[in-house]
Amino acid sequence: MNTRHTVVDTTLGPVTIVAEGDAVTGLYFQHHTRRPAQETFGAVAVGDALLTEAATQVRDYLAGRRQAFALPLRAAGDAFQQAVWSILNEIPYGETTTYGRVAERLGDRGLAYRVGQAVGANPLCVLVPCHRVLGANGNLTGYAGGLGRKRALLELEEPAQVTAGRLF
Repeated sequence: MNTRHTVVDTTLGPVTIVAEGDAVTGLYFQHHTRRPAQETFGAVAVGDALLTEAATQVRDYLAGRRQAFALPLRAAGDAFQQAVWSILNEIPYGETTTYGRVAERLGDRGLAYRVGQAVGANPLCVLVPCHRVLGANGNLTGYAGGLGRKRALLELEEPAQVTAGRLF
């Protein structure tokens, strides 16, 4: 396959977007936990229509002009990871869930730890909204892009009435 990438400057720092063939296969922040080796990203693509569109949509999302992505995505993962990522895609913009609730959707709340591992392995962060998953008590928990970025993404999506009621 034709693997290639681009690096996009965003309000959350540089983001590497990777594509293979006709689909986006990765989105990684600088210093991303579980970031694959740079060599696996292929060549830097200049003028690539898919990567240009992905970059535009990510910037629009981070600027508050977009709430969903319209990109062909393909994430490499096992069947359990794919099932978790599919559930993540169903979490609406501005809403959150917990690892336990995702596990319940899979039929067993006892799978919450394994769900957390799958969420952390999501190669399409932001595009597949793993930032919308919180700990059981609503606390921010791990995020491969860093907790500061997770907080920023959740604040970006926060409904206006909630933002207006905050004291900070």
